[in-house]
Amino acid sequence: MKRRSAVKAMALTSFSTPFFFSQGFTSIKKLLATADSGFKSNWGNWPDMKWVGPEFWGNRLQDWEIIGGKAVCNISGPNRALHILTHQLGTENKDFQQSVSIAWDNKELIGNAAAYAGFRLGAKGIFDDYRSAAVFGKGLDVGITGSGQLMIGEKLSDQKLDLTKPLTLTLKGSFKQSKYSLTLSASNTKTDKNPITLTAEGIAPQDLQGNLALVANCPKKEETTSSMVAFSDWVFQGDKIVEKADQVFGPIFFAQYTLHKNTLKLTAQLAPLELISTMKVELQLKKGSGWETVQTSELDPNGRIAKFRIDGWKHEEMIPYRVHVNVPLKDKSQEFFYHGEIAAQPKSTDNLKVAVFSCNADHGFPDQEVAIHVAKHKPEMALFLGDQFYEGTGGFGIQTSPLEKSYLDYLHKWYMFGWSYRDIFRTIPAAIIPDDHDVYHGNVWGEGGKHAPSDEGWGYVAQDQGGYKMPPEWVNMIQDCQTSHLPDAFDPTPVKQGINVYYTDWEYGGVSFAILEDRKFKSAPQNVLPKEAKVMNGFIQNPDFDIKKHYDIEAELLGKRQLNFLENWSAKWNPGVQMKAVLSQTNFCTVATLPEGSIIDSMVPSLPTPEKGEYVDGDAPTTDMDSNGWPQKGRDEAVRIIRKSFALHIAGDQHLASTVQYGVEEFRDSGFAFAGPALNNLWPRRWWPKVPEGHEPFPGGTKNTGDFEDGFGNKMTIMAVANPYKSGFEPSRIYDRGTGYGIITFDKEERTMKIECWPRNVDPISNPAGQYEGWPLTVSQKDNYARKAVGYLNTLNLEGVENPLVSVYNESTGELEYAIPVNTASFQPKVFSADKHRVEVRDQNKGLMKTYAGLTMVSSHPEIIEVNLAE
Repeated sequence: MKRRSAVKAMALTSFSTPFFFSQGFTSIKKLLATADSGFKSNWGNWPDMKWVGPEFWGNRLQDWEIIGGKAVCNISGPNRALHILTHQLGTENKDFQQSVSIAWDNKELIGNAAAYAGFRLGAKGIFDDYRSAAVFGKGLDVGITGSGQLMIGEKLSDQKLDLTKPLTLTLKGSFKQSKYSLTLSASNTKTDKNPITLTAEGIAPQDLQGNLALVANCPKKEETTSSMVAFSDWVFQGDKIVEKADQVFGPIFFAQYTLHKNTLKLTAQLAPLELISTMKVELQLKKGSGWETVQTSELDPNGRIAKFRIDGWKHEEMIPYRVHVNVPLKDKSQEFFYHGEIAAQPKSTDNLKVAVFSCNADHGFPDQEVAIHVAKHKPEMALFLGDQFYEGTGGFGIQTSPLEKSYLDYLHKWYMFGWSYRDIFRTIPAAIIPDDHDVYHGNVWGEGGKHAPSDEGWGYVAQDQGGYKMPPEWVNMIQDCQTSHLPDAFDPTPVKQGINVYYTDWEYGGVSFAILEDRKFKSAPQNVLPKEAKVMNGFIQNPDFDIKKHYDIEAELLGKRQLNFLENWSAKWNPGVQMKAVLSQTNFCTVATLPEGSIIDSMVPSLPTPEKGEYVDGDAPTTDMDSNGWPQKGRDEAVRIIRKSFALHIAGDQHLASTVQYGVEEFRDSGFAFAGPALNNLWPRRWWPKVPEGHEPFPGGTKNTGDFEDGFGNKMTIMAVANPYKSGFEPSRIYDRGTGYGIITFDKEERTMKIECWPRNVDPISNPAGQYEGWPLTVSQKDNYARKAVGYLNTLNLEGVENPLVSVYNESTGELEYAIPVNTASFQPKVFSADKHRVEVRDQNKGLMKTYAGLTMVSSHPEIIEVNLAE
């Protein structure tokens, strides 16, 4: 039986709670200048700016701007389109008409019959959603060519018009006898009684359903940075046109925030309004029945963000907020709002539910089903752990210069991310951290912020030498957009080139999250491995080179600064913190295989997808040094520190969901890690290792679970892995590649972490058993440091201690062995050597502490240490 397509779940056109937009409907309708169920563009009322207004989406952002009251396509290139978001050609077979004034700016294209400008009709994307159509929509193009001829699709007029003069283009669509007739006319004056015309008959009704857009197209070989055309006075009306005023986007696109130790930090993402000198951005909070402006911010001219910070946040209840701007139009000012909620922070004793995301290609844009399904879990915070977009997002690749254009190029992709997922983090706090593709890299070995020599080429040659290819101002801009709402950096000292850092800790709902930058300080393998390794894109090209023999090379993973931060964080437990987790872009092992003998992973997207339940033979573990399985020594250093705090590791990047337990000296002697699935998977990695005779899978797991070493020799116990398989859903490049998201619940009473891994198209309410095979999994806090004890110290009786924290130090080395908040009446510390140890017991509520020094391992009959902090 053919399975139902998951696309049906994506047919809804809006996932915005009505409350969030109700305040803006009146102003939106005024802005749209509607008349007789139609529309008239209002560009003449707007100031000059590098954006075309909230009811439009331009492909690309940097290619459209308002100049002198006109919408200008400021480049001559292929397939530049400006979509109206608030009006579409509906499914009813009714008549419609539209007109627009065109000034043909690029004189070099006059006479070029392959260039054209005009209307796009019935534009449709991959999914039945106006946003999908706005970004990827293909439709019927009608207009005027560079040779002056009218065109409807491939049909051309015999007569020609003078393009050196402004012209008015008019289109009428009439339905009769089950087909449409289109009549296009054009003249150089609005009063011309004899315009040239072109008519096309027999057009299928379905071809005239979907988005309306203006289009400017120049053949690729003639592409230049010269403005092509300027549009004005776009007017359309007719019973076929459907209006949906709430489908505006901007000028406040979205906002994200964190709450940390009574400090609220919120970053609002705006349109390019920086040319408006009076522009101020306000943060307003709901007070009673009204709104109070609590802070005003300037608009950053690069990232177009507004930052807000409120110290001393004492609210225990949910507080509605809105971001407000007042845009001075030529006739009067226009107010715009973006609404959200500052959540009531969960109590430290309550469960905390966290949603985990990463790796967001644009295959499923606008990803409606993700927002719908995630909301049903009711998460209390969201984690977006890198690759919020890819270089190809939006369909035009990347523009790396000039700098201002590259800012806008980034924003075009970043806005799409927010368009998909803003309703997930509109009402809950979120951590967002950039990864390699966010900074236009396939891989990043940051080398402490140095410059990658992009003048030698944009691909492997540049990035293999380490550093960042884009200018430092640009890197700081994207970091500001994505991370400026995070708690303050642990050590804000910039790295090389003045690139900023953001690694920090975030306490929320009784959990402390260490946020790492595991790319910025990492050594480039080409720079530290012997030349005979022949490194390319993080893969060793010499099949005779054994990376396992180079454990002790001088190579950085997290860097000394972040290791110092982790040591500090592992030891420090603030009152109220019950559990810990580490967030990073990728995990500390390499859960991936390729056909044996492969020396690079470029074939991954083309590998055949197996049937569900099929085991792929002939693979071997990879040595992909983009993962944090390399450098092995740095990996072991990081894992040893993290396990001291009994922290769960949560990561993204790998495009292959997995839950593993790390091993350093032995299998299963360290903590657990969850690498979440990709939201949209460009690189469907897989884990199909050879299984030796006698291998024991994880209890209840498939044979590719259990104890394995990765390609670098790192020990890891695979508990669950979500390999790609043929799902039967379409589009297959979304649903056959192990896509989805994670949900992690921190249970403070049981001291457990429940890890869930969901396919993106599964409704968790109607199909509660629909997770990927092997999940859900529950791990205990204590097992995040599962190293076998050599012995134990005397038992601590903690009955008189409130919220006790026990810290164990090795007196011979002076190092912290571990620190853990205890929720039992007694606790017997385990130790890993016969050295003497010091134990500190702290009452977290009262701030009292007592130290017990010179403790040694005890026999099987330990004594009881009565802990009395009042003495």
